[in-house]
Amino acid sequence: MKKIIASILFVAVSLSGYSQIKTPAPSPFSKVEQKVGLTDVTLEYSRPNMRGRTIFGDLVPYDKLWRLGANANTKISFSTNVTIGGSELKAGEYAVFATPGKKSWEVVFYNDTSNWGTPQNWDDSKVAAKVKADVYEMPVNIETFTISFDDLTNNSVVLGILWESTYVGVKIDMPTESIVTASIDRAMNGPGANDYFSAAVYYLQEGKDINQAKEWIDKSIAMAGDKAPFWQLRQQSLIHAKAGDKKGAIAAAKKSLAGAEAAGNADYVKMNKDSLKEWGAL
Repeated sequence: MKKIIASILFVAVSLSGYSQIKTPAPSPFSKVEQKVGLTDVTLEYSRPNMRGRTIFGDLVPYDKLWRLGANANTKISFSTNVTIGGSELKAGEYAVFATPGKKSWEVVFYNDTSNWGTPQNWDDSKVAAKVKADVYEMPVNIETFTISFDDLTNNSVVLGILWESTYVGVKIDMPTESIVTASIDRAMNGPGANDYFSAAVYYLQEGKDINQAKEWIDKSIAMAGDKAPFWQLRQQSLIHAKAGDKKGAIAAAKKSLAGAEAAGNADYVKMNKDSLKEWGAL
């Protein structure tokens, strides 16, 4: 009996010792955060490797729902409402699944994120968005399953899915313009110099009404007076130039150049000199 008890204790101690050994996960967990315009996007997923295997059409069958990675649900969250494939998704967290095909995939954003792998009981009422995405063949193999944020703009991002020689992209549209426009409208009820400046620069960057941008930037600089910083004068020169007012652009660039030289900012000195040369003022 003593020998049996001793043997049991030995096995227990041995197993306990082995359970404390730390080894790398076969499919490492990844968390990626990306700012898109004014929307915070967070992606959480696990990343398996090819390890010499054929992936699509074999390890990951065609025309069958896939967890889009490994282990628990691949999850994506948005801090604002977004639009995917014409469907509006409320701010919140979603599981992402895919049904791969040879020429296109169906990608699904699902309200329930509590599953390990795909749901045992699929519920169509929990589908927040479903979109078709074309398959693009890449010239090289991607060993590790990757989801990326591609083609980033203020108003959209492409969720890129890469593995083996396959690339699939799903466009996600953000409500940045409507948020900014509403913010501008609110601020214009009692705007300060910085409000006018921010609104003008946004209009310049987004290719909106340049004459409106010119009106706002001029108000901003006028309100700041002699305290207008060189980086704001730089934006004034660019807006005037785009509006076709070369004389105003040159005047603003010269003021910006003087301020940048006084501050010892070589970058702005170069940018202003380059612009003045382009506009024939140097």
